[in-house]
Amino acid sequence: MQQDSTEHYGREHLHRREERLASAPPERGAGPTRLMSRTRPSPPPPLTYVPVGERPLRRLPQLLVGLTLYGFSLSVMVRASLGVNPWSVLYEGMENYTSMSFGTISAVLGVLVLLLWIPLKQKPTLGTVANILVLAYSSDLGLSLIPQHLGLPTRAGLLVGGVLLNGLSVAVYVGARFGPGPRDGLMTGASAVTGRSIRLVRTVIEIAVLAMGGLLGGSVGVGTVLYALAVGPVTQFFLPWFAYRSTPAQPLPHGRTPRAGSRGCGRHTGAGRPTGSPLLEPQVGAACRAGHGGCEDCRHE
Repeated sequence: MQQDSTEHYGREHLHRREERLASAPPERGAGPTRLMSRTRPSPPPPLTYVPVGERPLRRLPQLLVGLTLYGFSLSVMVRASLGVNPWSVLYEGMENYTSMSFGTISAVLGVLVLLLWIPLKQKPTLGTVANILVLAYSSDLGLSLIPQHLGLPTRAGLLVGGVLLNGLSVAVYVGARFGPGPRDGLMTGASAVTGRSIRLVRTVIEIAVLAMGGLLGGSVGVGTVLYALAVGPVTQFFLPWFAYRSTPAQPLPHGRTPRAGSRGCGRHTGAGRPTGSPLLEPQVGAACRAGHGGCEDCRHE
């Protein structure tokens, strides 16, 4: 209860911080420097989970477009045949031993990775589920549209374009702030449990996955190295343009603000609207946690 109430106040503090960043004057300097500071977007906010009920018509299309582009970028790198990212190496390797498609394997492994969330006390979100489903369909669609056995110049172009598109797509769907995908959740959960850094945990996971995929016959090459070196900077470059800025917390329906330690039904978002889906919004519940007898939606207490 305490955590949910604190989260409500945290969103108000986050919004005030974002407003200060947006209204801050550009740094003084030479003419071109001042012009660049005015034209570049402000730094992105923290990419933490934002409840589904907050501006879904603005954020849902961004999530779906980003995931679709991500799956398509994976198929582009596969058709380049010059090496793919570690998880795609594993998918390709498993294709050699099963009759499942590339996309189906990614979905099956995504579900299996979700099982590892249980001991890590991670909770799936809408972004987690969409990550599994959309990536499976979009990657298979891309593989059906892009021909095989292309010339080396074409494959090199596909590789570079695929890496750039992948970095862009990560910025788009992560910027929607619907929660991590199965593999990212495994990374953050393992980091929280072990106390190790995100960098170390991610490196260990990626090396283990790459080794398994390579042993199964997956494609490891220059593209694997290029992806590892370039996708992070590309994503960081595009994030300021696509990271969603959270809206200020709205007053509660009963006109009160949440208070730490009080009770509530936990079926509300921070904006005071019933979600009806605790699975999709595991971090909600602050809006009706005030010291009262319950609003109209929690008379059952």
